[in-house]
Amino acid sequence: MKKILKIASILAIIAGIVLIVGGVWGVKFTYKNVAQEKIVTTPDSSLPNRLVSGPMTLKAQADVIREHTLKTTGGKTYAEMPREIQKVDEKGNALFNSKGEPLMGPNTARDLWVTATTLTTALNLGIITYAFSGLIILFGLVSIMTGYVFSALSKKY
Repeated sequence: MKKILKIASILAIIAGIVLIVGGVWGVKFTYKNVAQEKIVTTPDSSLPNRLVSGPMTLKAQADVIREHTLKTTGGKTYAEMPREIQKVDEKGNALFNSKGEPLMGPNTARDLWVTATTLTTALNLGIITYAFSGLIILFGLVSIMTGYVFSALSKKY
């Protein structure tokens, strides 16, 4: 029993160290890759005029992108907008074909949603990466503590 506890303690401590190193690497990797984009939050975000690098600024930027997109599309999401809309001339008058049917064209406001969704998804993945790295560090600390407990128990038996 003593030998098993000693081996388990060593393995748990090694695993804990590996987890902590991996978690710290994840935080540094995410920070570096987000910060190198030099994104600054907009003045109307919840954290105005700040470099986007950590989870809070990532969330602030993702939220403000969604807010701006909703304002631009009249409060409609991608799924709520029609694929095509009626074409208009330069004065804003509806255009019709020779049969009196409306001329239809692509709804370019949907393209805005595609771009906004891509950007917010990337920002949200950064948030998830920070959270996941934090959990990995926590699991590493728990593993080291477990190894310490196993080591202490091995000395009693």
